Amino acid sequence: MTERLSNSRAEAAAFMERDFSQHPPAFTPGYKSSTLRAPKQALISFSSTLSEKTGPAFGHNMLGELDNDLIVNYAKPGEEAIGQRIVVHGHVLDQNAKPVPNALVEFWQANAGGRYRHKREGYRAPLDPNFGGFGRTLTDEDGYYWFRTIKPGPYPWPNGINDWRPAHIHFSLFGSGFAQRLISQMYFEGDPLIPLCPIVNTVPDKAAIERLVARLDMNNTIPMDLRAYRFDIVLRGRRSTFFENRPEGN
Repeated sequence: MTERLSNSRAEAAAFMERDFSQHPPAFTPGYKSSTLRAPKQALISFSSTLSEKTGPAFGHNMLGELDNDLIVNYAKPGEEAIGQRIVVHGHVLDQNAKPVPNALVEFWQANAGGRYRHKREGYRAPLDPNFGGFGRTLTDEDGYYWFRTIKPGPYPWPNGINDWRPAHIHFSLFGSGFAQRLISQMYFEGDPLIPLCPIVNTVPDKAAIERLVARLDMNNTIPMDLRAYRFDIVLRGRRSTFFENRPEGN
Protein backbone atom coordinates (compact mmCIF):
# COMPACT_ATOMS: atom_id res chain seq x y z
CA MET A 1 0.00 0.00 0.00
CA THR A 2 1.50 3.36 -1.00
CA GLU A 3 -1.19 5.79 0.18
CA ARG A 4 -0.71 7.02 3.73
CA LEU A 5 -3.77 8.09 5.68
CA SER A 6 -4.18 10.16 8.79
CA ASN A 7 -5.10 8.42 12.02
CA SER A 8 -7.26 11.38 13.05
CA ARG A 9 -11.03 11.13 12.81
CA ALA A 10 -13.76 13.74 12.53
CA GLU A 11 -16.65 13.42 14.97
CA ALA A 12 -19.16 10.89 13.68
CA ALA A 13 -22.24 11.94 15.74
CA ALA A 14 -24.16 9.62 18.02
CA PHE A 15 -24.51 5.95 17.13
CA MET A 16 -27.86 4.21 16.99
CA GLU A 17 -28.83 1.85 19.78
CA ARG A 18 -27.97 -1.78 19.12
CA ASP A 19 -30.75 -4.13 18.07
CA PHE A 20 -30.14 -6.97 20.50
CA SER A 21 -32.95 -9.06 18.97
CA GLN A 22 -30.41 -9.92 16.24
CA HIS A 23 -27.80 -11.14 18.73
CA PRO A 24 -27.64 -14.57 20.35
CA PRO A 25 -28.27 -14.76 24.11
CA ALA A 26 -25.05 -14.75 26.12
CA PHE A 27 -25.88 -18.01 27.89
CA THR A 28 -26.40 -20.86 25.39
CA PRO A 29 -25.60 -24.27 26.95
CA GLY A 30 -25.37 -25.92 23.50
CA TYR A 31 -22.21 -23.84 23.03
CA LYS A 32 -20.39 -25.10 26.14
CA SER A 33 -17.93 -22.22 26.47
CA SER A 34 -20.81 -19.81 27.05
CA THR A 35 -21.64 -21.47 30.38
CA LEU A 36 -18.43 -20.01 31.84
CA ARG A 37 -18.18 -16.82 29.78
CA ALA A 38 -21.76 -15.55 29.99
CA PRO A 39 -22.29 -12.62 32.41
CA LYS A 40 -24.26 -13.49 35.52
CA GLN A 41 -25.78 -10.00 35.95
CA ALA A 42 -27.96 -7.92 33.64
CA LEU A 43 -26.02 -5.69 31.24
CA ILE A 44 -25.93 -1.93 31.77
CA SER A 45 -25.99 0.37 28.72
CA PHE A 46 -24.10 3.67 28.54
CA SER A 47 -24.32 6.47 26.01
CA SER A 48 -21.46 6.82 23.55
CA THR A 49 -18.56 8.83 24.93
CA LEU A 50 -16.75 11.57 23.02
CA SER A 51 -13.64 9.40 22.67
CA GLU A 52 -15.72 6.55 21.20
CA LYS A 53 -17.03 8.92 18.53
CA THR A 54 -13.86 10.87 17.77
CA GLY A 55 -10.87 8.82 18.87
CA PRO A 56 -8.54 7.25 16.27
CA ALA A 57 -9.42 3.57 16.00
CA PHE A 58 -6.17 2.11 14.65
CA GLY A 59 -3.01 2.91 12.75
CA HIS A 60 -3.73 3.14 9.01
CA ASN A 61 -0.04 3.24 8.25
CA MET A 62 0.62 -0.23 9.64
CA LEU A 63 -0.65 -2.12 6.57
CA GLY A 64 1.81 -4.00 4.37
CA GLU A 65 1.74 -4.44 0.60
CA LEU A 66 0.65 -8.12 0.72
CA ASP A 67 -1.63 -7.94 3.75
CA ASN A 68 -4.75 -8.58 1.62
CA ASP A 69 -3.31 -11.67 -0.09
CA LEU A 70 -3.22 -14.74 2.17
CA ILE A 71 -2.16 -16.91 -0.76
CA VAL A 72 1.32 -15.37 -0.76
CA ASN A 73 1.72 -13.13 2.31
CA TYR A 74 3.25 -15.95 4.37
CA ALA A 75 4.75 -18.01 1.54
CA LYS A 76 8.38 -18.45 0.59
CA PRO A 77 9.43 -16.51 -2.54
CA GLY A 78 8.03 -18.25 -5.62
CA GLU A 79 5.67 -20.50 -3.62
CA GLU A 80 1.98 -20.22 -2.69
CA ALA A 81 -0.47 -21.64 -0.15
CA ILE A 82 -2.20 -24.92 -0.99
CA GLY A 83 -5.98 -25.17 -1.45
CA GLN A 84 -8.97 -23.82 -3.33
CA ARG A 85 -8.09 -20.27 -4.35
CA ILE A 86 -10.85 -17.73 -3.69
CA VAL A 87 -11.40 -13.99 -3.53
CA VAL A 88 -13.75 -12.56 -0.88
CA HIS A 89 -15.20 -9.12 -1.57
CA GLY A 90 -18.05 -6.82 -0.63
CA HIS A 91 -19.04 -3.48 0.86
CA VAL A 92 -18.92 -2.24 4.45
CA LEU A 93 -21.99 -0.10 5.17
CA ASP A 94 -23.53 1.56 8.18
CA GLN A 95 -27.13 1.00 9.27
CA ASN A 96 -28.23 3.78 6.93
CA ALA A 97 -26.72 1.85 3.99
CA LYS A 98 -23.98 4.46 3.60
CA PRO A 99 -20.49 3.24 2.71
CA VAL A 100 -17.89 3.27 5.49
CA PRO A 101 -14.61 4.37 3.85
CA ASN A 102 -11.17 3.61 5.31
CA ALA A 103 -12.54 0.94 7.63
CA LEU A 104 -9.93 -1.57 8.78
CA VAL A 105 -11.01 -5.11 7.81
CA GLU A 106 -8.97 -7.88 9.45
CA PHE A 107 -9.48 -11.58 8.75
CA TRP A 108 -8.04 -14.85 9.98
CA GLN A 109 -8.82 -18.50 9.30
CA ALA A 110 -7.76 -22.15 9.28
CA ASN A 111 -5.85 -23.54 6.30
CA ALA A 112 -7.35 -25.74 3.56
CA GLY A 113 -7.13 -28.77 5.86
CA GLY A 114 -8.99 -27.02 8.69
CA ARG A 115 -5.96 -26.37 10.91
CA TYR A 116 -4.92 -23.08 12.54
CA ARG A 117 -1.33 -22.01 12.96
CA HIS A 118 -1.52 -21.92 16.76
CA LYS A 119 0.57 -23.71 19.40
CA ARG A 120 -2.56 -24.97 21.17
CA GLU A 121 -4.19 -26.33 18.02
CA GLY A 122 -5.23 -29.93 18.63
CA TYR A 123 -6.53 -31.02 15.21
CA ARG A 124 -4.33 -33.54 13.39
CA ALA A 125 -4.68 -32.00 9.92
CA PRO A 126 -1.28 -30.94 8.48
CA LEU A 127 0.08 -27.40 8.56
CA ASP A 128 0.76 -25.62 5.28
CA PRO A 129 4.22 -24.01 5.58
CA ASN A 130 3.18 -21.34 3.07
CA PHE A 131 -0.04 -20.29 4.79
CA GLY A 132 -0.15 -17.99 7.83
CA GLY A 133 -3.92 -17.48 7.93
CA PHE A 134 -4.08 -13.76 8.75
CA GLY A 135 -4.48 -10.56 6.71
CA ARG A 136 -6.07 -7.11 6.64
CA THR A 137 -7.11 -4.37 4.26
CA LEU A 138 -8.87 -1.00 4.13
CA THR A 139 -12.18 -0.16 2.48
CA ASP A 140 -11.99 2.38 -0.33
CA GLU A 141 -14.08 5.56 -0.57
CA ASP A 142 -17.13 3.46 -1.57
CA GLY A 143 -16.71 1.13 1.42
CA TYR A 144 -15.48 -1.67 -0.86
CA TYR A 145 -12.95 -4.29 0.23
CA TRP A 146 -11.45 -7.49 -1.19
CA PHE A 147 -8.79 -10.06 -0.40
CA ARG A 148 -7.41 -13.29 -1.84
CA THR A 149 -7.14 -16.42 0.23
CA ILE A 150 -7.56 -20.21 0.36
CA LYS A 151 -10.96 -21.63 1.20
CA PRO A 152 -10.63 -22.91 4.79
CA GLY A 153 -11.51 -26.48 5.70
CA PRO A 154 -13.99 -27.55 8.41
CA TYR A 155 -12.57 -28.90 11.66
CA PRO A 156 -13.72 -30.80 14.77
CA TRP A 157 -13.85 -29.10 18.16
CA PRO A 158 -14.33 -30.45 21.70
CA ASN A 159 -17.85 -29.18 22.36
CA GLY A 160 -20.11 -32.20 21.91
CA ILE A 161 -19.25 -35.80 21.05
CA ASN A 162 -18.88 -35.12 17.32
CA ASP A 163 -19.18 -31.38 16.66
CA TRP A 164 -17.55 -29.84 13.57
CA ARG A 165 -17.24 -26.19 12.67
CA PRO A 166 -18.33 -25.24 9.16
CA ALA A 167 -15.68 -23.68 6.93
CA HIS A 168 -15.50 -20.04 8.03
CA ILE A 169 -13.40 -16.88 8.08
CA HIS A 170 -13.18 -14.64 11.15
CA PHE A 171 -13.59 -10.88 10.67
CA SER A 172 -12.69 -7.90 12.83
CA LEU A 173 -13.68 -4.41 11.67
CA PHE A 174 -12.97 -0.91 12.89
CA GLY A 175 -15.33 1.64 11.39
CA SER A 176 -15.30 5.38 12.06
CA GLY A 177 -15.01 4.94 15.84
CA PHE A 178 -14.63 2.41 18.62
CA ALA A 179 -18.41 1.99 18.81
CA GLN A 180 -18.35 0.62 15.26
CA ARG A 181 -16.08 -2.29 16.20
CA LEU A 182 -17.43 -5.60 14.92
CA ILE A 183 -16.07 -9.13 15.35
CA SER A 184 -17.92 -11.84 13.44
CA GLN A 185 -17.59 -14.89 11.19
CA MET A 186 -18.38 -15.54 7.54
CA TYR A 187 -19.65 -18.92 6.28
CA PHE A 188 -19.89 -20.30 2.74
CA GLU A 189 -23.05 -20.85 0.73
CA GLY A 190 -24.12 -24.49 0.54
CA ASP A 191 -22.04 -25.79 3.48
CA PRO A 192 -24.03 -28.69 5.06
CA LEU A 193 -22.33 -28.14 8.43
CA ILE A 194 -23.87 -24.67 8.94
CA PRO A 195 -27.25 -25.87 10.36
CA LEU A 196 -25.45 -28.44 12.57
CA CYS A 197 -23.04 -26.00 14.26
CA PRO A 198 -23.79 -25.22 17.94
CA ILE A 199 -22.22 -21.75 17.61
CA VAL A 200 -24.31 -20.85 14.55
CA ASN A 201 -27.41 -22.12 16.33
CA THR A 202 -26.96 -19.63 19.17
CA VAL A 203 -28.29 -16.98 16.73
CA PRO A 204 -32.08 -17.03 17.19
CA ASP A 205 -32.97 -15.21 13.95
CA LYS A 206 -32.64 -17.40 10.83
CA ALA A 207 -32.47 -14.29 8.62
CA ALA A 208 -29.51 -13.08 10.70
CA ILE A 209 -27.76 -16.42 10.08
CA GLU A 210 -28.30 -15.99 6.34
CA ARG A 211 -26.53 -12.64 6.54
CA LEU A 212 -23.45 -14.47 7.84
CA VAL A 213 -23.26 -16.62 4.70
CA ALA A 214 -21.17 -15.45 1.72
CA ARG A 215 -22.72 -16.12 -1.69
CA LEU A 216 -20.88 -17.74 -4.57
CA ASP A 217 -20.37 -14.93 -7.07
CA MET A 218 -19.71 -16.40 -10.51
CA ASN A 219 -19.78 -12.94 -12.13
CA ASN A 220 -16.52 -12.09 -10.35
CA THR A 221 -14.88 -15.49 -10.60
CA ILE A 222 -11.56 -15.42 -12.47
CA PRO A 223 -11.47 -18.37 -14.92
CA MET A 224 -8.77 -20.97 -14.24
CA ASP A 225 -7.77 -19.11 -11.09
CA LEU A 226 -10.18 -17.94 -8.36
CA ARG A 227 -13.78 -18.42 -7.32
CA ALA A 228 -15.42 -15.32 -5.86
CA TYR A 229 -17.58 -15.03 -2.74
CA ARG A 230 -19.60 -11.90 -1.95
CA PHE A 231 -19.93 -10.84 1.68
CA ASP A 232 -21.38 -7.41 2.58
CA ILE A 233 -21.00 -6.20 6.16
CA VAL A 234 -23.20 -3.70 8.00
CA LEU A 235 -21.86 -1.73 10.97
CA ARG A 236 -23.80 0.44 13.39
CA GLY A 237 -25.36 3.49 11.82
CA ARG A 238 -25.39 7.13 12.84
CA ARG A 239 -28.14 9.63 13.41
CA SER A 240 -27.60 11.75 10.36
CA THR A 241 -27.46 15.52 10.75
CA PHE A 242 -28.02 17.73 7.73
CA PHE A 243 -25.18 20.10 6.97
CA GLU A 244 -25.63 22.79 4.32
CA ASN A 245 -22.24 21.94 2.84
CA ARG A 246 -23.03 18.21 2.90
CA PRO A 247 -26.52 17.83 1.35
CA GLU A 248 -26.27 14.07 1.56
CA GLY A 249 -25.96 14.28 5.36
CA ASN A 250 -23.16 12.64 7.34
